Order: sequence, then C-alpha cells, then structure tokens
Amino acid sequence: MDDSRTIQQKHNVILENRSKLCAAGVTDVTAFDDEKIVLTTTLGDLTVGGYNLHIGSFSQETGELEMDGDICSLVYSETKHDGGGFFSKLFR
Repeated sequence: MDDSRTIQQKHNVILENRSKLCAAGVTDVTAFDDEKIVLTTTLGDLTVGGYNLHIGSFSQETGELEMDGDICSLVYSETKHDGGGFFSKLFR
C-alpha cells in the first residue's frame, strides 16, 4: 500500500480550549456557516456546532483543516459507502 494513502486515511481531531480545532483526515467541507460546519472525514461526517465559527485553512491535498470560534459540539455520523465492505476493497 502507498505510504501517502496510508497517511491520508488517518483521522484525528485536536480541540484546544473549545476555541481552536485542528483536524486531519478531512476529505471535504460539505457545508459551513458561523454556527455549523459539516466535514467529510475518512471515518464519516463530522458536524462542528458553535458560534462565530471560522475556517482558517483547509488543504484537500493533505486533509488538514484548522478552524476557530466558540465550539460547543462535535457530532459524528456514518456515511454510506458504496461498493461493499473490507473484502471488496481488498480485491479491487
């Protein structure tokens, strides 16, 4: 397996003082306003709720995102994956 692909699949979130959030493994920003940001990550959708939310930087190439504001909630939801499970991905 390619090393860059392995790194891209890792996902983590660091929340500092409920005001700064750094995330890795982000593939897309699907919706955003000053009270809610919806991110697509390698482990499902992540909805960040709060006030005065602002995306400082996002790189789709590296999957890294930085944001700030008054962060009140982090909620994950599963995304539907087309194409089956583990074995279907293994034998592509």
